[in-house]
Amino acid sequence: MPTITIAHTTTYRYRTAVVLGPHRLMLRPRETRDLTLTAFDLEITPTARIDWSHDVAGNAIAIANFDVARETLSIRSHSTAILNAPDWPVFPIAAPATSYPFLYSTEDWTDLGALSAPQYQDDAGRLSNWVEQLVMHRPTDTLSLLKDVSNGITAQITYEIRESEGTQGPLETLDRGCGSCRDFAVLFAEAIRTLGFGASGVRLSLRPQ
Repeated sequence: MPTITIAHTTTYRYRTAVVLGPHRLMLRPRETRDLTLTAFDLEITPTARIDWSHDVAGNAIAIANFDVARETLSIRSHSTAILNAPDWPVFPIAAPATSYPFLYSTEDWTDLGALSAPQYQDDAGRLSNWVEQLVMHRPTDTLSLLKDVSNGITAQITYEIRESEGTQGPLETLDRGCGSCRDFAVLFAEAIRTLGFGASGVRLSLRPQ
């Protein structure tokens, strides 16, 4: 089982001392069955009061509050984790869903139907037309299809470090031909929604009838 370390450093420098407002930090990896966090250190300068909570997705959120004005702010985190996930497949697929297309059961559709609805306006169907080029056959192997979509994104979209807040829409990413990791995730999730998959972020719903 491989052990990985993740080091993250963010530093802000200001022309004059500024009053630092609360900062919302998402730096602690989320533990799952496939990832065991063995160490996590968070160092903030100047000293901050840290209040921890969890969001609805189970992510650990740290709110840093400051009492002093400073010309610099430094945030450093260091994580050590053990990966237990197999290289392939990365998750099991129910037998009836191994071949695409497949149908969700009525019960699952109640829970997952909204996750398959596109979240970005695309009146001309450009995203649907784009992802259709990556569908080799119908029927086809579901896991291979998802891998083809992922490979299509990395082949056609250039990775860039983008420090601006928020995410690009999928069509903007296609038009620009570049994006950050979160833009890749949005493009992937929206693309497979047009194929009928239920997707939340990069989590897929493969529970068919």
